[in-house]
Amino acid sequence: MSSSVYVAGVGMIPFVKPGANKPYPEMGAEATRLALADAGVAFTQIEQAYVGYVYGDSTCGQRALYEVGMTGIPIVNVNNNCSTGSSALFLARQAVASGAVECALALGFEHMSPGALGTHFNDRPSPFDRFDEATEALVGNSQIPLALRYFGGAGLAHMQQFGTPLETFAAIRAKASRHAANNPMALFRNVVSTEDVMKAPMLWPDVMTRLMACPPTCGAAAAVVCSEAFAARHGLNRSVRIRAQAMTTDGPATFAAEDMREVVGFSMARAAAQKVFETAGVGVEDIDVVELHDCFAQNELITYEALGLCPVGGAQQFVADGDNTYGGRYVTNPSGGLLSKGHPLGATGLAQCTELVHQLRGTADKRQVEGARLALQHNLGLGGACVVTLYEKA
Repeated sequence: MSSSVYVAGVGMIPFVKPGANKPYPEMGAEATRLALADAGVAFTQIEQAYVGYVYGDSTCGQRALYEVGMTGIPIVNVNNNCSTGSSALFLARQAVASGAVECALALGFEHMSPGALGTHFNDRPSPFDRFDEATEALVGNSQIPLALRYFGGAGLAHMQQFGTPLETFAAIRAKASRHAANNPMALFRNVVSTEDVMKAPMLWPDVMTRLMACPPTCGAAAAVVCSEAFAARHGLNRSVRIRAQAMTTDGPATFAAEDMREVVGFSMARAAAQKVFETAGVGVEDIDVVELHDCFAQNELITYEALGLCPVGGAQQFVADGDNTYGGRYVTNPSGGLLSKGHPLGATGLAQCTELVHQLRGTADKRQVEGARLALQHNLGLGGACVVTLYEKA
């Protein structure tokens, strides 16, 4: 990056179940206003905006931001599946770092429907056709919804190779619930035990229970990023800096490895994390707090290993030792993660950003990770894209 980029303001609204949400323009506008207020800037000071959503028609970003102001700035609509919010942040950060602008907005929202994810354009090739073919060859079970097959299959691969018991995934979900109990923005705040997760209805016998999957959710989140000079000139908060950021897409291993962990982005995540650590000149051992993409408990476990939080094959022990929570080595998903906070696809990456900014500011209330100085964010979208971001307490 050519210059420092600061997260001057963040904002998000509580995530809710489909049907309990406001229309997407209202959600997006509300999150934007919260981020602007948090930053202490007016919408007229925003020079570019990047708006992410997955389920919506073209130029929904304009429709949402026109509720805040019609200033004629470039508004770019972004769709990178579940990494959409972080992709919008990546572009906003890049615009500021390059010197193209001094202040930019990243906004993400999603107005979702109940039930499993599905495709909408069935008269043309699916972007997931190769993923579906690989999944069918590796795990079959075509009667199971695709997202569940992808990530359940990845968890199954880990179980088969390393003997990881289903209880380990249940413990991850239970941990998420304990963290979410302290997050007023989370959809599910009730605490569940490992035993409760194991007793939930099976979505895939001996592979996944219902509580191991994140729910469809609606919501919005936003961030204002700016240059150091802009922040100094306007007296803005410079306590959180984006130290490094990387985006990766699929490589040959996704299909050639014949491993469901690769199909769901293991190497994408590992490559992005390595780029971030190399750019920042820090190691994973320096990280204090992590928000990672736990769309399923199985993906959280696989991501521990992809990010280097523990060795490959070491996730079961990592969880058993409590190294993924308060008092352990890395507090992962203090927000409750996607499993408890919810997963409105376009908003998720910016909700993760919001949580980590509050952690580094020291304003995370009961979720606060004591002494947090470096925070790592991982946001994954199949098809595929992975964004890893390192935030630093400046």
